[in-house]
Amino acid sequence: MSRRTVLKAGATLLLSVTVPLRANAAQILAVRVWPAEDYTRVTLENDTDLKATHFIVKDPERMVVDIEGLELNPTLKSLVAKIQSNDPYIKQVRVGQNRPNVVRLVFDLKEEVTPQVFTLPPAGNYKHRLIFDLYPVKQADPIAAMIEKGDWSDPAPAPAPAPTPKEQLAELKPDLKAEPREELKNELKTAEAQTKADKQGKMVRMITIALDPGHGGEDPGASGKNGSREKDIVLAIAKRLKAKLEDLPNMRVMLTRDGDYFVPLGTRVEKARKVQADLFVSIHADAFVQPSARGSSVFVLSEKGATSSAARWLADKENLADTIGGVNVKNHDKQLASVLFDLSTTAQINDSMKLGRSVLGEIGGINRLHKGSVEQAGFAVLKAPDIPSILIETAFISNPEEEAKLLDESYQNKLADAIVTGIRRYFAKNPPLAKNRLT
Repeated sequence: MSRRTVLKAGATLLLSVTVPLRANAAQILAVRVWPAEDYTRVTLENDTDLKATHFIVKDPERMVVDIEGLELNPTLKSLVAKIQSNDPYIKQVRVGQNRPNVVRLVFDLKEEVTPQVFTLPPAGNYKHRLIFDLYPVKQADPIAAMIEKGDWSDPAPAPAPAPTPKEQLAELKPDLKAEPREELKNELKTAEAQTKADKQGKMVRMITIALDPGHGGEDPGASGKNGSREKDIVLAIAKRLKAKLEDLPNMRVMLTRDGDYFVPLGTRVEKARKVQADLFVSIHADAFVQPSARGSSVFVLSEKGATSSAARWLADKENLADTIGGVNVKNHDKQLASVLFDLSTTAQINDSMKLGRSVLGEIGGINRLHKGSVEQAGFAVLKAPDIPSILIETAFISNPEEEAKLLDESYQNKLADAIVTGIRRYFAKNPPLAKNRLT
């Protein structure tokens, strides 16, 4: 309520007037744009929860967003410059004060989209966030897209000549001079039997591997003392690994993300199942409160609980990715979550253990192991019920020495080579067969 006060002091007349003040408007603290083929995300980080309404306008395609309780500021205006010409879905954005206390954003679109607009509470280093996720209405077939990216003319091309057991031995252990150990002999006997079957006319089918670079976009993952980010390092390693795997005959690879954008944990698993992957390999770079922690690790899913308190702690931390990265809970597929959490089978875990041992043994040749055996814990990203799945912690990014290794291209190549060899050893013992997938 206005207040008017008159004070008399000698010959001086003092007039004091108090006017009602409008409530302080919310402040936009940061704006971020994450373009990707899957979808484009626009994030407005602010100091309080915001209310927004949106609608689509046709001919040409536009999305209009009205945000209440907001005054235009330079940070919000900077959104215009953050839209790049290679963004697959947004041409440009216009920002203006539509009316007092309401800001309007107009996204000029390149094609028809299905928008998801939602808010996120503070999490990690972020305060309140208002999220715009723009998904294409016409989504590409994942297998067709993978084949196109890999330059395959046919999803099941004629197989290349199968390597002989001696050639396989040379590829698996190129520096091995002495008689191969008994375990490797058995692996090669299995491979030789498979080769004979192939020569008798059996079709060798394509092997599909899903590589999952952890974190991305809004979720940077762990960080090193020198400013390196887990999401960047693991993507670089995954791309190297993809190239090396696709140099092998009858191998194709799908990346759950091929750029800097966020992918929910359940979506990563769903992507692998859509392309009927034979293996799922999630790649991470560990961090701990003590910089002295070091070493590489391999994890698989556990039905009965974690094999150590450290494994449980790590799984809990990795499972927070959806909270940090930001999932639209209202549109979360509860049925998919139920499938992933309830139908993981003992057979899947057993196969994952075999894969994990093969890969861990090879990684141990290039880096110290944090623990000499495969560990188990309840990682959400490993819960595909029908795909052998492992999570590799490549090294501790929080350890300065290991951070330097992770940033070194030579080490990344050695690590990728070790994983490839581990995968080849796994398939030598467990030749891929035609499967009936769960749907």
